[in-house]
Amino acid sequence: MNKVVQNITSRIIERSKAHRSSYLERLDEARSDIPFRHHLPCSNLAHVASCSGGACMIIRDDRMPNIGIITAYNDLVSAHNPYGEYPALIKKAVVEAGGICQVAGGVPAMCDGVTQGEPGMDLSLISRDVIAMATVIALSHNVFDGALLLGVCDKILPGLLMGALQYGHLPMLLVPSGPMVSGIANRDKARARERFIQGEISRDKMLDYESHAYHSPGTCTFYGTANSNQLMAEMLGLHLPGSSFVNAMTPLRDLLTQAAARRVTELALLEKEHTPIGQVISEKSVVNAMVGLLASGGSTNETMHLVAIARAAGIRITWDDFSELSDAVPLIVRIYPNGAGDINTFQRAGGMAVFIKELLAGGYLHEEVQTVAGPGLARYTHIHEEHDGALVWEQMAGDSSDPETLSSITRPFAATGGIRLLTGNLGRAIIKVSALTQGVETTITAPAMVFHSQDEMAAAFQAGEMDRDLIAVVRFQGPRANGMPELHKLITYLSIIMDRGFQVGLVTDGRLSGASGKVPFAIHLTPEALAGGMLAKVQNGDLITLSGSGTLHLHVSDEELATRPLTRPDLKEVRSGLGRQIFAPLRKNLAGAEEGASSIFTYGEEE
Repeated sequence: MNKVVQNITSRIIERSKAHRSSYLERLDEARSDIPFRHHLPCSNLAHVASCSGGACMIIRDDRMPNIGIITAYNDLVSAHNPYGEYPALIKKAVVEAGGICQVAGGVPAMCDGVTQGEPGMDLSLISRDVIAMATVIALSHNVFDGALLLGVCDKILPGLLMGALQYGHLPMLLVPSGPMVSGIANRDKARARERFIQGEISRDKMLDYESHAYHSPGTCTFYGTANSNQLMAEMLGLHLPGSSFVNAMTPLRDLLTQAAARRVTELALLEKEHTPIGQVISEKSVVNAMVGLLASGGSTNETMHLVAIARAAGIRITWDDFSELSDAVPLIVRIYPNGAGDINTFQRAGGMAVFIKELLAGGYLHEEVQTVAGPGLARYTHIHEEHDGALVWEQMAGDSSDPETLSSITRPFAATGGIRLLTGNLGRAIIKVSALTQGVETTITAPAMVFHSQDEMAAAFQAGEMDRDLIAVVRFQGPRANGMPELHKLITYLSIIMDRGFQVGLVTDGRLSGASGKVPFAIHLTPEALAGGMLAKVQNGDLITLSGSGTLHLHVSDEELATRPLTRPDLKEVRSGLGRQIFAPLRKNLAGAEEGASSIFTYGEEE
């Protein structure tokens, strides 16, 4: 086992001891020796199911497990559209495996791609807590012996897990929908956006590009938060092996969905392999997910989402853990925005089986973990094959068929992982070094240009005010200010300025996820400006150094900073309208980015 990985794991176990013990005690208290519905009084139990199809008689069986489905289905979001067909597939497979199955409830699933740069984006991060709460409500009838969680994208999968872990005594599997097939190359799409901003192509032509990029059901193909979620879910042992990146709405995808339904039924049978989700997610499996994220150059959003998921299971991880692991873990995947290919290219190269095999061989992963497939992560190095309409996992993965996309630990693309912690007198922030050109660490010292919104920066760009060396400071974008929206709108502007030959960087307390691109960004800055962070004292023209080696420094003396007032803009416009005002109670209680940016109570903490 790699010594750094082992030492950080030991540190996390020690740090989490009290919280994790409390959580596991609650799991033990919640367990039952009979199906949970049979704890209900007769009148309550009679309400559990309609009598269609003999359900009233089936529900009386005192050994048959009841599997709940929690679904993020809607037919607006491409990644969640396929879930409309899942309940029928799942119910049939569960019955064949000896269980019964009901749709327990639905959770919202908004799309950052639709709301990007729009007022709805201010609700994106908060929606994760809403999803967690909705998951708990769906399970609150306490009649289920296991559950399948149907959700994929940015806030949906983390929210499902944060809620599901409150019922951590139940076996649960995550069931992905899979990526869409590849359309136009992501780099061509990004270049088209730059041309559109500069007036070189029409809106109709731009819409053609976008429609050919996002053209069918399934997740987007670039390696952003949605696909980072799927990779981490498999590293956590919550997917069936190799199921993360099989294309949506294909026969193989259906077989994997049915296999997941049969498997959760097996795990819920009390006399067999009862495996609660609260035990699958452990300190070691969380470290595995962190390593997978770093070795693949995944989304920076996971430095908040995985923190929040872990906290829901009584596990405490920090940005220092991410950064120190990143220094020790090699980067072995290059897909857009870190490379030319996409998630389908990664899958064709060997996908998760080869990826996990390589990391296990290098001693970067804990093999001795519990998974929904059984004990041991080595199960995830096997490839599924179809035999008589069923899937079996027999053949071990070979080597990558595309070493330009999926390399090896002996020939990594970089000796270190994709994410680094930045520290200095402005606070603590995250940078995605894997997206920078050729992985070269960049140091920029330039004057600050301060904005309080994306629209302010867009206006400055259109006015030609940004054609110079600068570090754009976009503040009051943190969790408590306006819900911490994604700031993708900024990427194109800054990329254009960079291509014009200027030194460019960004410092913000907002988010940029996995699609941050080639511009050096210091994001998730904490403390956020609204919470008294030093970012609120930055003025136009202040020199800032942003270094990929780990530094974020404002070149203003401590004496002068002590005399500067904290800027406090009027945030009413970004906190009201289009429903944003209804989320004020959640927004004002959101923790800082490093603590997971959640308002949800976690074990061992005061409400």
